[in-house]
Amino acid sequence: MTEEEPKAPAKGRRKSARARNAQYWMIVSSPENFRKTRDHGFTAQGIKARHRRRVETMRQGDRVLYYVAGRMAFAATATVTSPMYEDHTPIWRTARREEDYPWRVRMRPDSVLEEPDWVPAKDVAYRLEYVRKWPPEHWTLAFQGHLHQLAQKDFKLIEDEIRRTRRTRTAVSQTAPSAVLEK
Repeated sequence: MTEEEPKAPAKGRRKSARARNAQYWMIVSSPENFRKTRDHGFTAQGIKARHRRRVETMRQGDRVLYYVAGRMAFAATATVTSPMYEDHTPIWRTARREEDYPWRVRMRPDSVLEEPDWVPAKDVAYRLEYVRKWPPEHWTLAFQGHLHQLAQKDFKLIEDEIRRTRRTRTAVSQTAPSAVLEK
């Protein structure tokens, strides 16, 4: 009996899910739920039950952007480190009592801003391809709902703003003169 050599993939055949390019996501979160994700070290993110099909397509290496509703600002980016799994442990809350954000992925934080430094959406929204689906006077409609897929270009634009804000804040805090008490 002889072992067969592995067959080369046929031309034109789709790449496996592992070989695909990263996808880019925006999670719209309440300030309270964002704090809970942050308190958990951005190690996991729960997605609402109605978004099961979307979260099933998330893979290790996908990128996530956090938009905080109510503050209308971008607060962080993270990278998905696991496939979807189901967990009903209560962490995140919504007005619907039965919603427990059961579809989850593990993550690691990439760039996280402190609340005073969050990037206002109004400062970058007009540059986003994604937002152009709505009339300019209704740009905020782009940030309703819980989970959105973004183009890489839009994700990178916002991530660059978050990183620039972090660098600026770090530089300012390192060069600020020491406080001197006057008597």
